Amino acid sequence: MLQMRGATRRYGDVLAVDDVTFEVPAGSMVGFVGANGAGKTTTMRMIMGLLAMDDGQVHWDGRPISTADRSRFGYMPEERGLYPKQPVLDQLVYLGRLHGMSSGQASARATELLERFGLGERLRAKVEQLSLGNQQRAQIIASVLGDPVALILDEPFSGLDPAAVDQMSQLLREHTSAGVPVLFSSHQLDLVDRLCDSIVVLHHGKVVAEGTSHDLRSGGPLRYRITLDGDAGWVRGAHGIQVLDVDGPTAVVQPDNEQAAQQLLRQAVQLGGVRDFSRVVPTLSEIYREVAA
Repeated sequence: MLQMRGATRRYGDVLAVDDVTFEVPAGSMVGFVGANGAGKTTTMRMIMGLLAMDDGQVHWDGRPISTADRSRFGYMPEERGLYPKQPVLDQLVYLGRLHGMSSGQASARATELLERFGLGERLRAKVEQLSLGNQQRAQIIASVLGDPVALILDEPFSGLDPAAVDQMSQLLREHTSAGVPVLFSSHQLDLVDRLCDSIVVLHHGKVVAEGTSHDLRSGGPLRYRITLDGDAGWVRGAHGIQVLDVDGPTAVVQPDNEQAAQQLLRQAVQLGGVRDFSRVVPTLSEIYREVAA
């Protein structure tokens, strides 16, 4: 398990990361969500030891993390870390050797992954000769090459087409299935919602929400959609009900509590037919906008 405890980082008078605490359990995928400047990249760099913390600790398996621990992590930086004028395969072999692989092992594994992700004919191409999407593929391959015990990925899906997103999603699932904790940041909230076991939302350097997608949705405001046989305009006068929208027979309401919602339903039944009365579950995007307002 990877744990962040009270992480704090200042740049002069700017508090970039403010007492951030969260964990990435073994075999789980955690999405790191926040606007540009929220502190995601800074936090990831502190996990990897690339930036010092002003306060706080990173723990690995219940103890303070060491340099040896970090050397076994797979890391993908926000800015691509590959050398643009070096051939892709040569560079991956070099990185594999830094992780303790032999040249033969690194070459075989890198070739296998490059072929798997459609780059088998570009093994000798320089990185700068690849499209941005293929550069991203190569960068992700670099992060998983050395059989990592944890993965820290900063915007790994940026610039990938839908097919590549599916391929890389499968690759990450293979690692979590083997017990590897995965932390990745992304602005693609639908992707985070689909892939992640839990989500951490950062805003101005602070954790403002954390939990599973279901937990975050359940913690949203109580809202219902009611559809009647007749016009729904009368719900504006219902006690304990805030009307968010009315369109003919359908209204979206926010009751003060569940009792007020049930009273509205009983009143609607007495006045005529009720076609639908259902809870409105907010999307992850709506939750993010509310907690990051």
